[in-house]
Amino acid sequence: MKRIAIYPGSFDPPTNGHLDIIERASGLCDELIIGVLKNSTKTPLFSPDERVNMLKAVTRDIENVRVMSFEGLTVDFARQNGAKLIVRGLRALTDFDYELQLSQINKKLYGEAETIFLCTSLQYSYLSSSTVKEIASYGADISDMVPHYIKELVIKKIKETKVS
Repeated sequence: MKRIAIYPGSFDPPTNGHLDIIERASGLCDELIIGVLKNSTKTPLFSPDERVNMLKAVTRDIENVRVMSFEGLTVDFARQNGAKLIVRGLRALTDFDYELQLSQINKKLYGEAETIFLCTSLQYSYLSSSTVKEIASYGADISDMVPHYIKELVIKKIKETKVS
């Protein structure tokens, strides 16, 4: 039986921390589906399609990774794609409190799925998409936080946003 996992998130923008989790999670399953959440309660810098395209570009060399967008409950997305594993990254203890509650809710809603937590590698433990956007908005260097391709898109998008 094929072991399918999902790694859901906003990925606005994808960071080196996200890529670290993706690379490691892809080795734990036959297929890893990165689910880009369309969250109507947030105002993202990038559209869902832009985020999907960014992730496709930076994961193109990982053969068992697929990227798609979704809306609604993570467990519904998992069920629709035959995934029995939900991958979540943890940076700090504060992440764990939230993620533990989320995993318990997900287990209640979709008992066949298991959540696996991957601790972010130490060099990325400070990193979040929000941090990247804030730092970039002040013109500071984000080179060690995101792939070069993503860096260029973030800088361009922030310039466009400030002009409009």
